[in-house]
Amino acid sequence: MTVPRGSAARSGPEPVPDGRAPGAAGDPADVLAGLGSSWTWILTSALATLIPGIILLAWPGGTLHVLAVVIGLYLLVVGVLRFVTTFSRREHGERLPRLLVSVLFVLAGVLCLRHPLQTVAALSLIVGIVWLVSGMLTAYTALAVKGLAHRGLVLGAAALGIVAGIVVLALPAQSALALTRLLGLWLVLLGLVELGVAFAWRSALRKAGAGHLPGPTATV
Repeated sequence: MTVPRGSAARSGPEPVPDGRAPGAAGDPADVLAGLGSSWTWILTSALATLIPGIILLAWPGGTLHVLAVVIGLYLLVVGVLRFVTTFSRREHGERLPRLLVSVLFVLAGVLCLRHPLQTVAALSLIVGIVWLVSGMLTAYTALAVKGLAHRGLVLGAAALGIVAGIVVLALPAQSALALTRLLGLWLVLLGLVELGVAFAWRSALRKAGAGHLPGPTATV
């Protein structure tokens, strides 16, 4: 999940209202920073979570292999989105934990796509750990960062991620159908929260206008 930071000033080029930094066409890191700080990038991340959830709830009778592929692709796409969002932060010290979480998502996605690990227990364990770790670090970000915009929304998203991880780990589904419905429900809920964060970030960018506004912070 991606959450916006507050309005503290930072060095570097000023972002334009849609969140892209001007002059970001040269350095690849600047290109990634401009892309990752756009509210539409957060919206893309939300849709990458919401759409798989809708698919799972709409067609719960799919095989375990189909479930593993959908979840694996979801984790891979979100991992890539978070990797790009990592570069929206200028402070290199803040990038490492976010980079590690993006790698965690990608590795978890690869594991879900591996045939030997496509079991109900394995999928529950992989997804539960990813959501739990992501939710805990999102809560840390919400509490530790000064001037965080929409702190309550971020804490709500973190709590939802933590609860989702605990439920999946503590109450593993006994069948592919039950797991499909469980994961589909949580993906839809998490996706809706991310949609709220995306539109809140768009509102913050519009209010900031041409002023200094840090890029979004990927949940770590």
